[in-house]
Amino acid sequence: MSVVITGATGHLGRLVVEDLLAGGLPADQITATGRDTAKLADLSAKGVSTARADFGDPASLKAAFEGADTVLLVSGSEVGQRVDQHRNAVEAAKDAGVGHIVYTSVLNAAETTLILAPEHKATEEIILGSGLTYTFLRNGWYSENYEQQLHQARETGTVLTSAGAGRVASASRSDYAAAAAAVLRDPAAHANAVHELSGDTAWDFGELAAAMGEALGRAVTVTNVTPEEHEAVLTGVGLDEGTARFVVGLDTGTREGELAATTGELSRLIGRPTTPLVETLRTLV
Repeated sequence: MSVVITGATGHLGRLVVEDLLAGGLPADQITATGRDTAKLADLSAKGVSTARADFGDPASLKAAFEGADTVLLVSGSEVGQRVDQHRNAVEAAKDAGVGHIVYTSVLNAAETTLILAPEHKATEEIILGSGLTYTFLRNGWYSENYEQQLHQARETGTVLTSAGAGRVASASRSDYAAAAAAVLRDPAAHANAVHELSGDTAWDFGELAAAMGEALGRAVTVTNVTPEEHEAVLTGVGLDEGTARFVVGLDTGTREGELAATTGELSRLIGRPTTPLVETLRTLV
Protein backbone atom coordinates (compact mmCIF):
# COMPACT_ATOMS: atom_id res chain seq x y z
CA MET A 1 0.00 0.00 0.00
CA SER A 2 1.25 3.48 -0.82
CA VAL A 3 -0.26 6.71 0.51
CA VAL A 4 0.28 10.30 -0.61
CA ILE A 5 -0.54 13.18 1.74
CA THR A 6 -1.08 16.62 0.25
CA GLY A 7 -0.45 19.70 2.36
CA ALA A 8 2.04 17.89 4.58
CA THR A 9 3.80 21.20 5.22
CA GLY A 10 0.64 22.40 6.95
CA HIS A 11 -0.70 21.59 10.39
CA LEU A 12 -3.19 18.83 9.55
CA GLY A 13 -1.22 17.05 6.83
CA ARG A 14 1.89 16.84 8.99
CA LEU A 15 -0.11 15.45 11.90
CA VAL A 16 -1.56 12.77 9.62
CA VAL A 17 1.92 11.68 8.52
CA GLU A 18 3.10 11.58 12.13
CA ASP A 19 0.05 9.53 13.17
CA LEU A 20 0.62 7.05 10.36
CA LEU A 21 4.23 6.58 11.43
CA ALA A 22 3.29 6.25 15.09
CA GLY A 23 0.70 3.64 14.16
CA GLY A 24 3.28 1.50 12.41
CA LEU A 25 2.76 2.22 8.72
CA PRO A 26 6.19 1.83 7.12
CA ALA A 27 7.75 5.16 6.20
CA ASP A 28 8.53 3.96 2.68
CA GLN A 29 4.80 3.57 2.03
CA ILE A 30 4.16 7.27 2.75
CA THR A 31 4.79 10.25 0.49
CA ALA A 32 4.49 13.68 2.08
CA THR A 33 3.96 16.56 -0.34
CA GLY A 34 3.89 20.32 -0.30
CA ARG A 35 4.92 23.33 -2.33
CA ASP A 36 8.21 23.69 -0.42
CA THR A 37 9.84 20.31 0.15
CA ALA A 38 12.53 21.90 2.32
CA LYS A 39 9.85 22.09 5.02
CA LEU A 40 9.55 18.29 4.85
CA ALA A 41 13.20 17.56 5.60
CA ASP A 42 12.47 16.20 9.07
CA LEU A 43 9.98 13.72 7.63
CA SER A 44 12.46 12.72 4.93
CA ALA A 45 14.98 12.01 7.68
CA LYS A 46 12.49 9.49 9.09
CA GLY A 47 12.36 7.64 5.78
CA VAL A 48 9.21 9.26 4.40
CA SER A 49 9.30 10.02 0.68
CA THR A 50 8.73 13.66 -0.16
CA ALA A 51 7.64 15.37 -3.35
CA ARG A 52 6.70 18.82 -4.54
CA ALA A 53 2.97 19.17 -5.17
CA ASP A 54 1.39 22.53 -5.94
CA PHE A 55 -2.37 22.73 -6.47
CA GLY A 56 -1.70 25.35 -9.13
CA ASP A 57 0.70 23.09 -11.03
CA PRO A 58 -1.10 19.98 -12.36
CA ALA A 59 2.13 18.43 -13.64
CA SER A 60 3.64 18.50 -10.14
CA LEU A 61 0.51 16.84 -8.75
CA LYS A 62 0.53 14.03 -11.29
CA ALA A 63 4.22 13.37 -10.68
CA ALA A 64 3.70 13.29 -6.92
CA PHE A 65 0.72 10.94 -7.21
CA GLU A 66 2.32 8.39 -9.60
CA GLY A 67 2.24 4.90 -8.11
CA ALA A 68 -0.01 5.82 -5.19
CA ASP A 69 -2.88 3.61 -4.15
CA THR A 70 -4.53 6.31 -2.02
CA VAL A 71 -4.27 10.10 -1.90
CA LEU A 72 -5.33 12.22 1.05
CA LEU A 73 -6.47 15.52 -0.44
CA VAL A 74 -6.20 17.98 2.43
CA SER A 75 -8.37 20.92 1.40
CA GLY A 76 -6.42 24.01 0.39
CA SER A 77 -6.27 27.17 2.46
CA GLU A 78 -6.87 29.72 -0.30
CA VAL A 79 -10.57 30.45 0.03
CA GLY A 80 -12.05 31.37 -3.34
CA GLN A 81 -9.51 29.35 -5.31
CA ARG A 82 -10.06 25.92 -3.86
CA VAL A 83 -12.50 24.50 -6.40
CA ASP A 84 -10.07 24.89 -9.29
CA GLN A 85 -7.15 23.75 -7.14
CA HIS A 86 -8.97 20.68 -5.94
CA ARG A 87 -10.13 19.87 -9.47
CA ASN A 88 -6.48 19.89 -10.53
CA ALA A 89 -5.68 17.42 -7.75
CA VAL A 90 -8.56 15.09 -8.56
CA GLU A 91 -7.77 15.06 -12.27
CA ALA A 92 -4.09 14.44 -11.52
CA ALA A 93 -5.00 11.55 -9.23
CA LYS A 94 -7.12 9.98 -11.92
CA ASP A 95 -4.42 10.49 -14.58
CA ALA A 96 -1.81 8.96 -12.25
CA GLY A 97 -3.89 5.83 -11.71
CA VAL A 98 -4.73 6.46 -8.06
CA GLY A 99 -7.46 4.14 -6.85
CA HIS A 100 -8.87 5.98 -3.82
CA ILE A 101 -9.08 9.64 -2.85
CA VAL A 102 -9.76 10.76 0.72
CA TYR A 103 -10.92 14.37 1.02
CA THR A 104 -11.12 16.61 4.09
CA SER A 105 -14.47 18.34 3.60
CA VAL A 106 -16.76 20.16 6.03
CA LEU A 107 -19.55 18.99 8.30
CA ASN A 108 -22.80 18.31 6.41
CA ALA A 109 -21.22 19.73 3.23
CA ALA A 110 -24.14 18.91 0.95
CA GLU A 111 -26.74 20.85 2.95
CA THR A 112 -25.09 23.27 5.36
CA THR A 113 -25.41 27.04 4.93
CA LEU A 114 -21.98 27.61 6.46
CA ILE A 115 -20.17 30.30 4.49
CA LEU A 116 -17.14 28.15 3.67
CA ALA A 117 -19.14 25.10 2.57
CA PRO A 118 -19.78 25.78 -1.16
CA GLU A 119 -16.18 25.04 -2.19
CA HIS A 120 -16.24 21.78 -0.25
CA LYS A 121 -19.57 20.76 -1.75
CA ALA A 122 -18.26 21.52 -5.24
CA THR A 123 -15.12 19.48 -4.57
CA GLU A 124 -17.16 16.51 -3.40
CA GLU A 125 -19.15 16.72 -6.63
CA ILE A 126 -15.93 16.77 -8.67
CA ILE A 127 -14.70 13.67 -6.85
CA LEU A 128 -18.02 11.90 -7.33
CA GLY A 129 -17.88 12.71 -11.04
CA SER A 130 -14.34 11.37 -11.36
CA GLY A 131 -15.34 7.77 -10.82
CA LEU A 132 -12.61 7.32 -8.21
CA THR A 133 -13.31 5.44 -5.00
CA TYR A 134 -13.62 8.09 -2.31
CA THR A 135 -13.95 8.79 1.37
CA PHE A 136 -15.26 12.16 2.54
CA LEU A 137 -14.03 13.23 5.95
CA ARG A 138 -16.52 15.98 6.73
CA ASN A 139 -14.60 17.70 9.47
CA GLY A 140 -16.33 19.94 11.96
CA TRP A 141 -14.66 22.91 13.62
CA TYR A 142 -11.10 22.83 14.92
CA SER A 143 -10.59 24.03 18.49
CA GLU A 144 -7.33 25.62 17.28
CA ASN A 145 -9.41 28.03 15.19
CA TYR A 146 -9.85 30.07 18.37
CA GLU A 147 -6.15 30.73 18.88
CA GLN A 148 -6.39 34.38 17.84
CA GLN A 149 -9.41 34.97 20.09
CA LEU A 150 -7.50 33.30 22.92
CA HIS A 151 -4.63 35.76 22.57
CA GLN A 152 -7.10 38.65 22.39
CA ALA A 153 -8.79 37.37 25.55
CA ARG A 154 -5.44 37.39 27.30
CA GLU A 155 -5.18 41.12 26.56
CA THR A 156 -8.82 42.23 26.86
CA GLY A 157 -10.47 39.67 29.15
CA THR A 158 -13.32 39.17 26.69
CA VAL A 159 -14.39 37.11 23.68
CA LEU A 160 -16.16 39.12 21.00
CA THR A 161 -18.79 37.20 19.01
CA SER A 162 -22.00 37.56 17.05
CA ALA A 163 -22.76 33.84 17.38
CA GLY A 164 -25.33 34.39 20.11
CA ALA A 165 -26.36 31.15 21.77
CA GLY A 166 -24.88 29.04 18.99
CA ARG A 167 -22.92 25.94 19.94
CA VAL A 168 -19.78 24.41 18.45
CA ALA A 169 -18.82 20.72 18.67
CA SER A 170 -15.12 21.32 18.06
CA ALA A 171 -12.26 18.85 18.23
CA SER A 172 -8.51 19.20 17.99
CA ARG A 173 -6.47 18.98 14.82
CA SER A 174 -4.85 15.86 16.23
CA ASP A 175 -8.30 14.27 16.55
CA TYR A 176 -9.14 14.94 12.91
CA ALA A 177 -5.65 13.83 11.84
CA ALA A 178 -6.10 10.57 13.73
CA ALA A 179 -9.36 9.99 11.86
CA ALA A 180 -7.69 10.56 8.51
CA ALA A 181 -4.87 8.21 9.47
CA ALA A 182 -7.36 5.53 10.53
CA VAL A 183 -8.98 5.68 7.10
CA LEU A 184 -5.64 5.64 5.29
CA ARG A 185 -4.50 2.53 7.17
CA ASP A 186 -7.53 0.61 5.87
CA PRO A 187 -9.02 2.55 2.96
CA ALA A 188 -11.00 -0.42 1.64
CA ALA A 189 -13.07 -0.41 4.83
CA HIS A 190 -14.09 3.18 4.07
CA ALA A 191 -14.71 2.91 0.34
CA ASN A 192 -17.33 5.42 -0.83
CA ALA A 193 -18.05 6.38 2.77
CA VAL A 194 -19.00 9.78 4.17
CA HIS A 195 -17.94 10.44 7.75
CA GLU A 196 -19.54 13.36 9.58
CA LEU A 197 -16.89 14.22 12.16
CA SER A 198 -17.19 16.48 15.20
CA GLY A 199 -16.26 16.72 18.86
CA ASP A 200 -18.08 14.82 21.56
CA THR A 201 -19.33 17.99 23.28
CA ALA A 202 -21.02 21.06 21.83
CA TRP A 203 -20.15 24.18 23.83
CA ASP A 204 -21.51 27.72 23.74
CA PHE A 205 -19.45 30.90 23.91
CA GLY A 206 -19.94 31.25 27.63
CA GLU A 207 -18.28 27.86 27.98
CA LEU A 208 -15.57 28.93 25.51
CA ALA A 209 -14.86 31.99 27.65
CA ALA A 210 -14.69 29.82 30.77
CA ALA A 211 -12.28 27.42 29.06
CA MET A 212 -10.14 30.33 27.90
CA GLY A 213 -10.13 31.71 31.42
CA GLU A 214 -9.00 28.34 32.77
CA ALA A 215 -6.24 28.09 30.17
CA LEU A 216 -5.08 31.67 30.71
CA GLY A 217 -5.49 31.83 34.47
CA ARG A 218 -7.62 34.95 34.33
CA ALA A 219 -11.29 35.89 34.10
CA VAL A 220 -12.71 35.94 30.57
CA THR A 221 -16.22 37.07 29.66
CA VAL A 222 -18.28 37.08 26.46
CA THR A 223 -19.23 40.22 24.56
CA ASN A 224 -22.17 39.34 22.30
CA VAL A 225 -22.88 41.85 19.52
CA THR A 226 -25.03 41.99 16.41
CA PRO A 227 -23.49 40.95 13.08
CA GLU A 228 -23.45 44.60 12.01
CA GLU A 229 -21.67 45.64 15.19
CA HIS A 230 -19.26 42.76 14.83
CA GLU A 231 -18.31 43.74 11.29
CA ALA A 232 -17.83 47.35 12.35
CA VAL A 233 -15.49 46.33 15.16
CA LEU A 234 -13.45 44.10 12.86
CA THR A 235 -13.05 46.71 10.14
CA GLY A 236 -12.31 49.26 12.84
CA VAL A 237 -9.24 47.30 13.92
CA GLY A 238 -7.97 47.00 10.37
CA LEU A 239 -9.57 43.97 8.74
CA ASP A 240 -10.66 44.48 5.14
CA GLU A 241 -14.39 44.31 4.51
CA GLY A 242 -14.26 40.95 2.75
CA THR A 243 -12.41 39.25 5.60
CA ALA A 244 -14.63 40.90 8.20
CA ARG A 245 -17.76 39.68 6.44
CA PHE A 246 -16.30 36.18 6.21
CA VAL A 247 -15.60 36.11 9.96
CA VAL A 248 -19.09 37.41 10.73
CA GLY A 249 -20.51 34.84 8.30
CA LEU A 250 -18.82 32.06 10.27
CA ASP A 251 -20.44 33.35 13.44
CA THR A 252 -23.79 33.49 11.63
CA GLY A 253 -23.43 29.83 10.72
CA THR A 254 -22.53 29.05 14.31
CA ARG A 255 -25.57 30.95 15.58
CA GLU A 256 -27.74 28.93 13.20
CA GLY A 257 -26.41 25.64 14.55
CA GLU A 258 -24.29 24.57 11.60
CA LEU A 259 -21.36 23.52 13.81
CA ALA A 260 -23.29 22.04 16.73
CA ALA A 261 -23.82 18.44 15.64
CA THR A 262 -22.31 15.80 17.93
CA THR A 263 -22.36 12.79 15.64
CA GLY A 264 -20.04 10.54 17.67
CA GLU A 265 -18.38 9.37 14.45
CA LEU A 266 -15.04 11.01 15.20
CA SER A 267 -14.53 9.35 18.57
CA ARG A 268 -15.67 6.00 17.15
CA LEU A 269 -13.24 6.29 14.26
CA ILE A 270 -10.24 7.16 16.42
CA GLY A 271 -11.17 4.78 19.24
CA ARG A 272 -11.08 7.35 22.03
CA PRO A 273 -12.95 10.47 23.21
CA THR A 274 -12.19 13.68 21.37
CA THR A 275 -9.87 16.17 23.05
CA PRO A 276 -11.64 18.52 25.49
CA LEU A 277 -11.67 22.17 24.43
CA VAL A 278 -9.67 23.41 27.41
CA GLU A 279 -6.89 20.91 26.76
CA THR A 280 -6.37 22.25 23.26
CA LEU A 281 -6.53 25.86 24.43
CA ARG A 282 -3.81 25.15 27.01
CA THR A 283 -1.46 24.11 24.17
CA LEU A 284 -2.04 27.49 22.50
CA VAL A 285 -1.25 29.71 25.49
